[in-house]
Amino acid sequence: MAKFFINRPIVAMVLSILMTLIGVVAMVGLPIAQFPNIVPPEIKVNSTYTGADALTVEQAVSTPIEQQMSGVDNMNYMYSINANNGQSTLTVNFDIATDVNTDQILTQMRSNQADSQLPADVRNFGVTVQKSTASPLVMFALYSPNNTYDGVFLSNYAYININDQMTRVKGIASVTVFGAGQYAMRLWVKPDQLAKLNITIPEIINAVNAQNTVNPAGTVGAEPAPPGQEFTYAVRAQGRLESAEEFGKVVLRANPDGSIVRVRDVARIELGAQTYNMEGRLNGKAATLIALYQMPGANALEAADGAKALMKTIKESFPPDLDYVVALDTTLSVTEGITAIQHTLFEAIVLVIIVVFAFLQGWRATLIPLLAVPVSLVGTFMLFPVFGFSINTLSLFGLVLAIGLVVDDAIVVVEAVEHHIEHGLSPKEATMKAMDEVTGPVIAIAVILSAVFVPTAMIPGITGQLYQQFAVTIALSVIISAFNALTLSPALCALLLKPKAGGPARSRSSTTGSTGASTASPAATSEPAAWPSARAQSASFSCSASPSLPVFSAK
Repeated sequence: MAKFFINRPIVAMVLSILMTLIGVVAMVGLPIAQFPNIVPPEIKVNSTYTGADALTVEQAVSTPIEQQMSGVDNMNYMYSINANNGQSTLTVNFDIATDVNTDQILTQMRSNQADSQLPADVRNFGVTVQKSTASPLVMFALYSPNNTYDGVFLSNYAYININDQMTRVKGIASVTVFGAGQYAMRLWVKPDQLAKLNITIPEIINAVNAQNTVNPAGTVGAEPAPPGQEFTYAVRAQGRLESAEEFGKVVLRANPDGSIVRVRDVARIELGAQTYNMEGRLNGKAATLIALYQMPGANALEAADGAKALMKTIKESFPPDLDYVVALDTTLSVTEGITAIQHTLFEAIVLVIIVVFAFLQGWRATLIPLLAVPVSLVGTFMLFPVFGFSINTLSLFGLVLAIGLVVDDAIVVVEAVEHHIEHGLSPKEATMKAMDEVTGPVIAIAVILSAVFVPTAMIPGITGQLYQQFAVTIALSVIISAFNALTLSPALCALLLKPKAGGPARSRSSTTGSTGASTASPAATSEPAAWPSARAQSASFSCSASPSLPVFSAK
């Protein structure tokens, strides 16, 4: 194989360029994280039972869903959290080797099987199944610097103007707004009035539900229309109630004497928050926290940057005295860690250049191993998508260690070629002979080094996932380095290496006359005898010894 690329160096260069380009393209699209994805996939099932306490939620909502969820494929465990505000969150943890999309589908199917056992209020509110990480990726704090707006306004501004847009950011799985809660029309009933009028809470709820509806009224002048009817009008009737005054007019009872009991007679109506068990603070001021959760396997830096850019755009339409800050950014550690690894990578390359130049004593010989470094390192990224790897501190640390390994194969080739050039062979012939000698050792080096690191990737569980990328990254770079040593390095040796001026030359023959004079054969000259031009221009001499002066005859 080496002879093929020695005779066709352009093919070797094109292969190396293609590997580098494919590696760059793959590197741009790879997810970036601080560590490999060692967290098992988790699917969350969220439901709300308005007005129920934690025990009621557990019995009426969590238990039926858990019964149907039990035994789902590849599940490690599950647990549910039930709160006194009626909210229930069931978290299903799956095996780390599973696909999160498949896990979500299986969870959704099992959740649908429990619908018939859930209360009607829970089904009406909706049961959501989402894939998400346990901790937020980025958290924004929305606040009013001069306390112009209260927490209810801030929370609802986030729900209405920010929440939906953030969910469309690439890499964001879900958005949670922590604050005073969404707007709700609250009816503060008067128990004494209810007792006097003999009215119960369910009657109030039924009356509000019955009269707070959308009322389609049809059209006027639609077909079939009488002759001469030219226009069709859509009738718009009053729909859902919007203000506290409209809710106060809801009729609860019509008495036989013609009097009417309305909601405002038995309750105080106000526009408030849906719940009051949570509030956000920023430096002592009312604030709303917007937590963004990363989608499993997504690029953390890209998702965080997209969310920050969107917030800058949304800020342009903020009302006066409304601002935000980034309260939490977990990507800072990722950025700093990768930056430190990049500095280490650069320093390692510089050290390798110095060491290689010190030992090879020539820029031509130094250039060949150094060209193998970017090809081997960048080319390694082209196989990352195949193995599902990400760019993280462990994979980059593996590349730092691989720098010293990927130059070894090229150095072996260069030293073997220079050895034969010093013994009088042309660069091409020296490369041919050297590759016959070192092809086996180069392959053996790659196999042995791979055998050292590959078994580490076979460790099962989270520990195996943690060390897998580190070990496989080094093994891949070593294999690509060996391929370069058999293709690119010999092609460059035949093109770049030259005999060193004043270097040692091999003498083929010499004769000494009786006077002690000696003549050297053409091979003893500074020009190597293997060069055709030297052979064509040289002349051979012979001498004979006699008592008189030596007689030379030239051929």
